[in-house]
Amino acid sequence: MGISAKDIRNVAIIGHSGEGKTTLCEAMLFNGGSIERMGKIEQGNTVSDFDEQEIARKMSVSLSVSHTIWKETKLNLIDVPGFYDFEGEIHQALRACGAALVVTGANGNVSVGAEKAIAQCTHLKKPTIIFINGMDKENADYAGTVAALREKYHGSIAPIQLPIMEGNKMVGMINALTEKAYRFTNLGPEEIPIPDDMRAAVDEMQFALMETAAENDDVLLEKYFEEGKLTQDETIHGIRMGIFNMTVMPVMAGSALLNRGVKNLMNEIVKYVPQAAERKALPAVDLLKDELVAVTCKEDKPLAAQVFKTAVDPFVGKLNYIRVCRGVLRTGMTVLNANTGAQERINAIYLVKGKKQEPVSELVAGDIGAVSKLANTGTGDTLCDENTPVKFDEIVFPKPVLHMAVYAKVQGTEDKVFAGLSRLAEEDKSFSVEKNPDTLETLIGGQGEIHLDVICKKLKSKFGADADLRTPKIAYKETIRKSSTAEGKYKKQTGGHGQYGHCKMRFEPCESDFEFAEEVVGGAVPKQYIPAVEKGIIECLPHGVLAGYPVIRVKAVLYDGSYHDVDSSEAAFKSAAEIAFKEGLKNASPVLLEPISKLRIAVPEQYLGDVLGDLNKRRGRIMGMDAQDDMQIITAEAPKAEILTYATSLRSMTQGRGKFSEAFLRYEQAPDTVLQGLNR
Repeated sequence: MGISAKDIRNVAIIGHSGEGKTTLCEAMLFNGGSIERMGKIEQGNTVSDFDEQEIARKMSVSLSVSHTIWKETKLNLIDVPGFYDFEGEIHQALRACGAALVVTGANGNVSVGAEKAIAQCTHLKKPTIIFINGMDKENADYAGTVAALREKYHGSIAPIQLPIMEGNKMVGMINALTEKAYRFTNLGPEEIPIPDDMRAAVDEMQFALMETAAENDDVLLEKYFEEGKLTQDETIHGIRMGIFNMTVMPVMAGSALLNRGVKNLMNEIVKYVPQAAERKALPAVDLLKDELVAVTCKEDKPLAAQVFKTAVDPFVGKLNYIRVCRGVLRTGMTVLNANTGAQERINAIYLVKGKKQEPVSELVAGDIGAVSKLANTGTGDTLCDENTPVKFDEIVFPKPVLHMAVYAKVQGTEDKVFAGLSRLAEEDKSFSVEKNPDTLETLIGGQGEIHLDVICKKLKSKFGADADLRTPKIAYKETIRKSSTAEGKYKKQTGGHGQYGHCKMRFEPCESDFEFAEEVVGGAVPKQYIPAVEKGIIECLPHGVLAGYPVIRVKAVLYDGSYHDVDSSEAAFKSAAEIAFKEGLKNASPVLLEPISKLRIAVPEQYLGDVLGDLNKRRGRIMGMDAQDDMQIITAEAPKAEILTYATSLRSMTQGRGKFSEAFLRYEQAPDTVLQGLNR
């Protein structure tokens, strides 16, 4: 079939981990005829979860793209991991998709993952449908889950289905908008009359939907006030407007595992989710005019597309998942990468279904696919027509919150380990690899322990390299609190010329990392030897006298000394300076300095007490608190050594709802207990 933007719906399937997103995706692909039978998570044969780690862990660890045809409409489905550690994947999926399908369990509450997913959709203004899954389970609570959603999202929740229950299990459903009832059978939903005992509930739901529809269209609102009701078509129009404007979230229910209610869901996606052609214009920078422009989803305009995900494979190479925002992407085209300025030739375009790729000759505006073998293109990059260059905003990813030092498990494989990690950082922008200039350790950063563990497993399976993760070293420093004087004399007699250097020095605290000055009079130390004294001190700075950490905030002053006409040399004065340094610092009240981080922590009110108490145990100082929406924002300072695993602790304390950011603030004197712990 000839696909155009009006025939495409791009949907990200998001929500809490374990709620059935992958199974729902599997059911939709089966219903659309894209697969012959539904795979199962337990058997490791689903379309979406094809990575080794996903099969082993029985959970998604990266987004997966697939598609199917339903009611002559192409559904591009992006199955997104629900576990907290893979939060970056939702940012990528929502950049590519025009709408989101939030999957939540029928547990009588709003799960953390659903809560965070809806918050993300609201922030990005993505139309959202909620699917209450697990209606086949014994304790499924549809009414309680809807009530919890209504309490959390006042005025936005619009249930359009009522489940028909028998023996605590969903055996059918009623669509209140179309006034049709269905019973689930092995051959699919079968239309039945609305049960008499449910007529009152349907009428009540219809009345609520009319009110919601009227609130989303001024013309409908006026009619509703005049006549007290709306037609079915008018109600559907108003609900669709509400979904488009993000003021309404329709709620449906079913069982993905038993493929019940899924066909109805697909019907509603086709009916209510905005077409790709209706997607709001995307802001981009016109690179010729250096001004902001609106990019609309038009096929007959110059190409503008964005890479939303990069997959790296050592054998296949790099695969860039791409959404065409404007124009048509064709094989053989040469396009401009607006981010790097490089030209790229499009050699192959694919439609993707999990790990399978189907070659196609083009992708039209609004469609999603993949491009291989682009040398200079990565996640977030814009590919566009060379004569009409535009650049979309880059995708914003969460910054790493947990860092570990990484070493090669097998000596001699360091290059292999670090090269592989760098390649994986191309694939996952919420993961980082960097060298700490103070400790000289290579640190990898991610969203949590599982995230980093998955990275290490991928490193081994994809690049054959084994990494060892360790707690990072803390970049302690040393300094002095008072002034002292010291004398350094280096005297050595050997056969022939001897060695003689003698300097008298003063050491004092200062604001800068290091200063050197000389106050020598009368030529006590000849000018040519003074740079050697400075060099000797500088070479001592990396190793302090307390615990061997680098020394900062010290001023060294050479004020006197002596020399020998024959035996003095630069090397002798350098050695004399080293002797003076060690003696001088020991007598200048040396102290250990520790790095202090500034923390910005966002937590719901109910967890505030626990978080504040925990910060106190970590020697943290609360600098301020501020309410923002339904969160408390805590500004605090804490020693770096106390917050190495804070991401894990905060998640545990707040059931995954808390977030924080950290930045280096300053160095300050560490308590004696810290030094004692280092010297044990």
